Amino acid sequence: MDYVYGPGRNHLFVPGPVNIPEQVTRAMNRNNEDYRSPAIPALTKVLLEDVKKIFKTTSGTPFLIPTTGTGAWESALTNTLSPGDRIVSFLIGQFSLLWIDQQQRLNFNVDVVESDWGQGANLDILASKIGEDKSHTIKAVCIVHNETATGVTNNLATVRKILDHYQHPALFLVDGVSSVCALDFRMDEWGIDVALTGSQKALSLPTGMGIVCASPKALEASKTAKSVRVFFDWNDYLKFYKLGTYWPYTPSIQLLYGLRAALDLIFEEGLDNVIARHGRLAKATRVAVEAWGLKNCTQKEEWFSDTVTAVIVPSYIDSSEIVRRAWKQYNLSLGLGLNKVAGKVFRIGHLGNVNELQLLGCLAGVEMVLKDVGYPVKLGSGVAAASAYLQNSTPLIPSRI
Repeated sequence: MDYVYGPGRNHLFVPGPVNIPEQVTRAMNRNNEDYRSPAIPALTKVLLEDVKKIFKTTSGTPFLIPTTGTGAWESALTNTLSPGDRIVSFLIGQFSLLWIDQQQRLNFNVDVVESDWGQGANLDILASKIGEDKSHTIKAVCIVHNETATGVTNNLATVRKILDHYQHPALFLVDGVSSVCALDFRMDEWGIDVALTGSQKALSLPTGMGIVCASPKALEASKTAKSVRVFFDWNDYLKFYKLGTYWPYTPSIQLLYGLRAALDLIFEEGLDNVIARHGRLAKATRVAVEAWGLKNCTQKEEWFSDTVTAVIVPSYIDSSEIVRRAWKQYNLSLGLGLNKVAGKVFRIGHLGNVNELQLLGCLAGVEMVLKDVGYPVKLGSGVAAASAYLQNSTPLIPSRI
């Protein structure tokens, strides 16, 4: 029974948590099991190998931690760095802000590179800092791949090129919470040392599993890192990996079976097809926003996110009222504007296990809400523009060809 009932399905279009496929909910609908029995280690062993595929790594070591993305952040930092270490981190929105706050509270020396919200990370400043750092005082570069507060995606390949150009040994730590399994992500090719994601985003699982993947260089750094860690200590996991039992503490059995089902769906569709689908839905959303006469919060096309679109509203409209009205009247969940953009933007999430017709339903709902709050939108304008784009760009479903 829903806590607050509404007829039909809730149209969940926040940028995480996202819709959970029925195959995943069925896989998780099971009793608890003894995680020390032979079954769970056998399941975990295969999951660890398959998880590497979504990061596009063959050399990384994954950890499936019962936590959120915030816990995955802490795991990445405390296992590779020591208090006082200098790190460069980019402030471009609410979630990069929160990661920087965590970095500072963990007593790292954080060199913050700030950009206007709606812009990507200033990689020219990074190049200057790395080029000037002849004594290699910078121990890590931390970046949020996809900032969901503003709908901005950063160029990870360029970060790696900068580090390589100056032959700088800094670790490269990436928050891929809202990008892995949705955007192009190449851990090995881009030389990422720690990548992380959360189960509730593009994997389309419930919240509760932070997935961290560490390069050999990151594992080596963990041997000398002096940050205090207990629950997030990779060494505890590695000990149990060697024993073949895999778990230093009790995992969520249901999430493990859910992850198995989620990965099966992704691999059946094909990871590259999944990424292309996200690009298609994002473009359709941006076409609709343009047809409504509204602007994207993201200031340049090169930074457009394919998992979330932040829409700027006119100054006479409070975007929070759009979100409230959508939920109260149409059972449609949209993302609020956060912090600096609170009241100024609303966010349409288009990530995870979602298709073209689901998105069109969301866009129709947004149009009605815009009309309700006094914006002079022509009903059907955005839906028509998005439909025209999707009709010409949507391929046959791979499994039905």
